[in-house]
Amino acid sequence: MLVLGDEPLLVDRAIMSAVTAARRADPDVERREALATALTPMEFSDLVAPSLFAEPRVVVIRQAHESSKEIAAALGHYATDPVEGVVLVVQHAGGARNKALADGLRKAGAAVMTCNKLTKPAERIEFVRHEIRSAGGTTTPDAVAAIVDAIGSDLRELAAAASQLVADTGGMVDESAVRRYHRGRAEVSGFAVADLAVAGDVPGALEALRWAIGVGVAPVLVADALADGIRTVAKVSGARPGNGYALSGELGMPPWKIDRARTAARHWTEPGLARAMEVVADLNGAVKGLAVDADYALEKAVMDLSRARRLR
Repeated sequence: MLVLGDEPLLVDRAIMSAVTAARRADPDVERREALATALTPMEFSDLVAPSLFAEPRVVVIRQAHESSKEIAAALGHYATDPVEGVVLVVQHAGGARNKALADGLRKAGAAVMTCNKLTKPAERIEFVRHEIRSAGGTTTPDAVAAIVDAIGSDLRELAAAASQLVADTGGMVDESAVRRYHRGRAEVSGFAVADLAVAGDVPGALEALRWAIGVGVAPVLVADALADGIRTVAKVSGARPGNGYALSGELGMPPWKIDRARTAARHWTEPGLARAMEVVADLNGAVKGLAVDADYALEKAVMDLSRARRLR
C-alpha cells in the first residue's frame, strides 16, 4: 500500500486500516514500523525478509519522500518482488521529492490511499459531517460550521469533538449542543489563560491559571495553549494584509481566531515575539518534568510573557 499525503490523522488511519485488514485474515499479524530516514538497505531487508516460520506481518515505512537513494531503490525493487505474507505500507508526502519512488510503487500495483491535508474550510466541514455520520449521529449545516469555526483546522481535534458530541447528545448534534459543548470546554481549558496572557492581562491570566489548576487542568495543556497563543500571534503578524476570511485557508485558522490574534498582535514587537517563543519553549520542558513545581513554572511563564510583550 502507498499512503500518499502528510495529514497525520488520515495517514495514521490509512496505516491502521491496512493493519486491521491483515489481522482480519490472521489475528497474529505482527506490525513493524520504521522511518525511511533511519533505515539502511540491510535493515529494510531484515524487516521484510521471510521468517523461519513464515509469520505474517505488516511493515510500515514512514517518510519515504525523505529516503536516501539506496532506500528508495530497495523499496522500489521490493515492490516488484514482494515477500508472501508481508504487507508493505509506504507513506510518502506526495511532493516532488522522491516522486519517482511513489510513481514506481504505483506502477508495481500498490493500492493508493490519498491522505492530503484539508486546506479549505469546505473540506473540513465535509470531514466533520462524515465523522458525525460515522459515529452514528446526525447534524445540521449550522452545527457543523460551528464546530469548524470553534476548533479550526486540526483534524484530530475535529474528529474528537464530533465523536464526543454524538456521545453526549444521543446522536442529534445541533448548533445549541455545539455551543454548550464548547462553552464548557473553554471553562476547563488553558485557552482562557492564554488569551488573557497574550492580551497582557496579567492579573486576569493568573486568576484564570489558578482556577484551571484548582479544577485539575493538566499543566501540559495550559502550556500547550500558551504556546498556541504565541504561535498564532506570530503567524498573523507575518501574514499579508487581508481580512480573516481571506486568510483563513492560507493560515489554517478560523476567521474569528485570525481577527482576534490581529488585535493582540498590535501590541507585540518582533523582539517580543522572539522572546515569547523562548518562554513557551522552556515552559514545554518544564511542565514535562524539568521543573520541580509545574504550577510555579506556569505562573512564571505568564509573568515572562508579560515582560516580552513590553519589549520594544
